[in-house]
Amino acid sequence: MSKGSTQRSSSTFHFFAGLATGCLSATLLQPADLLKTRVQQSRSTSLLTTLNSILAGPNSLKQLWRGTLPSVIRTGIGSALYFSTLNALRQHVARSNLLTSTGLVEAKKGNAQYSSSSLPRLSNMANLITGAIARASAGFVMMPITVIKVRYESSLYSYKSIWGAGTAILKGEGIKGFFTGFGATAVRDAPYAGLYVLFYEQSKRRLGLFQKVNPLAEGLNEQHDMKSSTSLSINFLSGILAAGFATAITNPFDAVKTRLQLMPGKYGNLFTAGRRMVREDGVRSLFDGLGLRAGRKAISSALAWTLYEELVRRAEIKFEEKREALR
Repeated sequence: MSKGSTQRSSSTFHFFAGLATGCLSATLLQPADLLKTRVQQSRSTSLLTTLNSILAGPNSLKQLWRGTLPSVIRTGIGSALYFSTLNALRQHVARSNLLTSTGLVEAKKGNAQYSSSSLPRLSNMANLITGAIARASAGFVMMPITVIKVRYESSLYSYKSIWGAGTAILKGEGIKGFFTGFGATAVRDAPYAGLYVLFYEQSKRRLGLFQKVNPLAEGLNEQHDMKSSTSLSINFLSGILAAGFATAITNPFDAVKTRLQLMPGKYGNLFTAGRRMVREDGVRSLFDGLGLRAGRKAISSALAWTLYEELVRRAEIKFEEKREALR
């Protein structure tokens, strides 16, 4: 198999692995996303009040999953683009002599033993930069469906269908309406993704070292490679910790982004919206929905990254087995 075909195959696999994990997490966690949007749309609503109003209405369970289709499309395709782009960037950095020679983004080869990761090991700066670039790129492509998703989840709009929402936005605001709040989204997503990858890789590394020093009786096999069950546990816990830290730091931009996408005429732009929210609703408004977002992000990111790495690990094992069989 040629190098070019191998790279294309790898990129395709990372795309579909991201698509599968994104669709799964979006479907399971849509109620949390909907509640977060409702809470952030106004300081006068609380989580309990919002949840009770939905449960008291008709088709309450169906209402909790309102907006699932745009969420699945956005998260599924967005995750596919994100993971495939991130993998390509990380592979490039790991192989680049120019970048590694600067020391700024030095690829760390390290010892693969006791490691739960199936991905290239990079420096902290490299993890931060590649995560931010990959997320910002995917976010721009998926921005139109993000705007539709947020408005469809909100109680401020009475869209009957996804197509109707898109048509209404196009008719009322033009093409630029589909990119409302992109500045706040990029400012939120790029640092979040960069910080997430940084915290995630650091957490895996530290937990892996702990496992090396204090191996469980069933934790390592005879060759001292980390077992799949141990690897899954480390990756899942690392995903939860990384999402919690990254979410807390970037939540103000998420709150501003939601207001901009729901009421663009009132809030204008990123800085105007932030100032107005603080003036009218206080600093606490910048942290509306933090608990919901942190919980959702922790579970969805941990689930997506754990499944993604496990799919990559299994695919690489099969690839190596086929390559050995051809020799």
